[in-house]
Amino acid sequence: MAVARCLTAAVAAHNLPAAAALAAGMLAACLLAAPGRAAAQTPAPAAPATTVAPPAARVTVATTRDPVDKSYRKMIAGMDRFERLRALAPQATLRFQLLPRLPTTDLDGITLRVAGDSVSLPVTVAPDHTFTVPRDDRALAQDAALIASRKTSTLTWRAQVRSPGVPAGMRRLGDLRLECQVGVAAGLLSNNAQVFAWLGELFTDPDRVCGAPDGNYLFFAEQPVFGITLQHGARSAPLPFAMLYAGGTQTPATLPFCDCQVLLDRSFYAPIWDASWPDDTLLAFDDMAASPGAQAGTTALAAGYGNTAAVRAQLGVATEVAFPSGMQAWRYRYPAAPPVDGAGRPQWAEFVILFGADGAARKARLTEPL
Repeated sequence: MAVARCLTAAVAAHNLPAAAALAAGMLAACLLAAPGRAAAQTPAPAAPATTVAPPAARVTVATTRDPVDKSYRKMIAGMDRFERLRALAPQATLRFQLLPRLPTTDLDGITLRVAGDSVSLPVTVAPDHTFTVPRDDRALAQDAALIASRKTSTLTWRAQVRSPGVPAGMRRLGDLRLECQVGVAAGLLSNNAQVFAWLGELFTDPDRVCGAPDGNYLFFAEQPVFGITLQHGARSAPLPFAMLYAGGTQTPATLPFCDCQVLLDRSFYAPIWDASWPDDTLLAFDDMAASPGAQAGTTALAAGYGNTAAVRAQLGVATEVAFPSGMQAWRYRYPAAPPVDGAGRPQWAEFVILFGADGAARKARLTEPL
């Protein structure tokens, strides 16, 4: 079917409420290019894909002050929490990680030390900018601080929990659950606004942050990411757009106050609160640099939709996220099939397009099978 005729049919169907879901599928079929034509008809897995519902009211909380040096006592508290919750990742190891917060941050050659009234302990930083924290009773008694040789406001800190045997390009959900617990207990987050300080433990209690859909704990992928798919056995589900790129809500005015300031294209939320996904669930990452079709669900776009101007002219305004690299991710939403779930809540199919710095369309993905 020609693109124009297909789009006309889709629009006509979309005007009929009973056919809204059909319109979404037809419209997406028009836009997605079929590599090799025959290859586009890859059979779906036996078990249907499920959806991951994004948090209802996610807010990326911003800071209004520079973060302070990290508390040694809190770092030890995070390490103790790791030991208590090892069941989430029984074979995992714990390290801490430094990440850049500003475009000018250079982490190479950075040094750390634990400093108290009369104690000073060097902390070795590995070439990948990870480290472990030594236990010392004197530093605990003196309420020491972990001090970096860079201004703390130029750094983002995270816990790093890794289990052996996880395939390359994937993360284990239990590891991420434990990372959140350790990170919050260790006081690593630096994007808690003073305006919320009166709420106390609401934003600093690990169980509250890591166990609620609106817990707001950001993770960072190894590379700029286009999509993430949860996999456990025959069950799979893509993360919705609202769980990528710090929720897709950052603006030039708010970005400087987010831990993701220069890592927006690597930031994501994980459903660590959702007990229906076991700890052994894997998150498979589709990097921005990967070619179309390298991950299931991604493809090139059809002719006539090759750049931002053409897509906007055909589909209208999208939810757009621009990255410092010049890349852009655009999202369009359509009623899913069925349009509501068992509880009567609306369900949406998402059509997401990745554009290069030159405005050319790189690849696209649809969150439900055609």
